[in-house]
Amino acid sequence: MPYIDGFVIPVPTTNREAYRAHEAKWWGTFQKLGALSLVVGWGNDVPAGKQTDFMRAVAATAEETVVFCWMTWPDKATRDAAYQQIMETTPDMTGMPFDGKRMIYGGFEPLLMEGTAA
Repeated sequence: MPYIDGFVIPVPTTNREAYRAHEAKWWGTFQKLGALSLVVGWGNDVPAGKQTDFMRAVAATAEETVVFCWMTWPDKATRDAAYQQIMETTPDMTGMPFDGKRMIYGGFEPLLMEGTAA
């Protein structure tokens, strides 16, 4: 069964192209390690909620844009092995064009998938 990694990240709006390049650079590594697809969505209709919303979830400021991403894997074991290898071979994760401390992420087993997986 496929496995999904999901991310919500606040990115300084001025870093849009740097962030796109960052994701494009890393996609090759993830793909070689078994990832099937990557979708990176740049927020352009992220409304304020009454109780919670994407902006508050990541403590985004007015100068930041919320990015919503997901990556699909053939299974959780492939994903876990890929992340282990990345952490062992790339200990220095500095230079990211966003504040990783405010990233929300998690792994998800599909409950329902319709249409294309990407």
